[in-house]
Amino acid sequence: MTAEKAEDTTGKGGFAGFDPKSVEPYIVKDPESLAINMARAVEQMGKAASAWLAPRETGEKAHTFAQPVSDMVKTLSKVSEYWLSDPRRTLEAQTNLMGSFFDIWSRTVHRMAGDIVEEPEILKRNDKRFADEDWVKNPFFDFIRQAYFVTSDWAERMVEGAEGLDEHTRHKAVFYVRQIASALSPTNFITTNPQLYRETVASSGANLVKGMQMLAEDIAAGRGDLRLRQTDTSKFAIGENIAITPGKVIAQSDVCQVIQYEASTETVLKRPLLICPPWINKFYVLDLNPEKSFIKWAVDQGHTVFVISWVNPDERHANKDWEAYAREGIGFALDTVERATGEREVNAIGYCVGGTLLAATLALHAAEGDDRIRSATLFTTQVDFTYAGDLKVFVDEDQIRHVEANMSSTGYLEGSKMATAFNMLRASELIWPYFVNNYLKGQDPLPFDLLYWNSDSTRMPAANHSFYLRNCYLENKLSTGEMVLAGKKISLGDVKIPIYNLATKEDHIAPAKSVFLGSSRFGGKVTFVLSGSGHIAGVVNPPAKSKYQFWTGGPAKGDLDAWSEKAKETPGSWWPHWHSWVERLDKRRVPARKAGGPLNSLEDAPGSFVRVRA
Repeated sequence: MTAEKAEDTTGKGGFAGFDPKSVEPYIVKDPESLAINMARAVEQMGKAASAWLAPRETGEKAHTFAQPVSDMVKTLSKVSEYWLSDPRRTLEAQTNLMGSFFDIWSRTVHRMAGDIVEEPEILKRNDKRFADEDWVKNPFFDFIRQAYFVTSDWAERMVEGAEGLDEHTRHKAVFYVRQIASALSPTNFITTNPQLYRETVASSGANLVKGMQMLAEDIAAGRGDLRLRQTDTSKFAIGENIAITPGKVIAQSDVCQVIQYEASTETVLKRPLLICPPWINKFYVLDLNPEKSFIKWAVDQGHTVFVISWVNPDERHANKDWEAYAREGIGFALDTVERATGEREVNAIGYCVGGTLLAATLALHAAEGDDRIRSATLFTTQVDFTYAGDLKVFVDEDQIRHVEANMSSTGYLEGSKMATAFNMLRASELIWPYFVNNYLKGQDPLPFDLLYWNSDSTRMPAANHSFYLRNCYLENKLSTGEMVLAGKKISLGDVKIPIYNLATKEDHIAPAKSVFLGSSRFGGKVTFVLSGSGHIAGVVNPPAKSKYQFWTGGPAKGDLDAWSEKAKETPGSWWPHWHSWVERLDKRRVPARKAGGPLNSLEDAPGSFVRVRA
């Protein structure tokens, strides 16, 4: 370690770059008001606790913490066993951690003496949580920041260095360690976050009163579960300022409504376009507003667009499995398209799990000789789950049995469970910043349409969800030709139609590596395209925004990194590239169609199914 004597800019010596006057914002000016507000905050915490306990005392809600906590303890215990089973390894682990703390202490002492000390590269991070300048300038917070980074890195190394762990256990251990590290970040606590500390002192604790009131409201809104507000939901109304592309609901089954959108061009492509969205979320992510709407853009290019709007299921749908969703969803929609337009051949799009269902349905159709879908586009869709990412943490035999047992009592999985799982994949961005801003700063979140959609969760039918977890994530049967639908073993190799397979570079739900591998499972020509950004922003990327980029290249064979090195990068949205691909398949046009055609309209788009909240 090298150190140079810093120029004393304060005239009093001390921590390099630290002005003793800067501690004034941390000094309580009105202890009486602070004491009163702390008492009021505790009162609101009591209301929050009551809102959480009440449905559990009446039996409306069951205590569900035991199983996930038990799994976490069991997983991390296997890591601990390795390091504690040998005294030499135990000493090595302790020495590594303590040595890092001594290094921090040594740097701090030198800086307190006015020396300029270069921080190690490993601690130089572009972490938005530590953007406040006092994380570096203030010796107390600087020490805490460094200690947090060192400890969380050490914990991950303990997992990586533990021998004898199977791949799934190691994956879970890394995930749990990162969740714990995110939860215990000093940015999440008043006394260890300089900005929170200053705001609490400046408002005499009024921020905590407002925050605890919001916490009580959010638990009450979740009927005993915390419904973390990520946006101001009062600013949005489905069908009024979100999901407003003109159209009609023209058919309805037990599991879906089928929407046809009004044409905006004089002529339209002869082949209609059917979109199969995920049922884990609602379809209007593709129709957030006129500027972002893929649906409106596709209509404006001359597509006759049909969309499946899935039911938000309840106990009546407990036995609706994948075959039901394939028959009463995709099959029913294809029948509706033909009755509405007279066209038998269609182009289809599937998004996420909707794409997985579409791929499985295509394989079933191939086995049955049903050739109505003439091309398929898959948005961030996995058909091979070998590299399925962190969601695999939640999938093993014990955890699936636990989920199935919970679903057996209601017939469905609560929407909040899936929402929490997705948020946990990016806890440092999707959970803890909102926890801090809402409940510790007492700030109302800003309106954001995408986060409104994200909070509008859906339930999962028991049979459907169990089939998906077991056949896809646990046993990966779709990729191996072992999945059984309608009593038939289905194979993606039988799918010979053209496929446009879109992955996004930063996807944490359907990793690009996983989507790339899935391309090789189809029997026909696959056009693989890699978009910039993630699972949502990489898909919902209108050309007018001129954001991100996409890569195109040869067949999706071998390794994704090798493919990417040779791929052509194009700035902006991939939407026009996709439209050109569709037109090359069949560019015939016909006069614009009226929504519904000979069918009677049931209601205006976006319909009633999408308005049902979990």
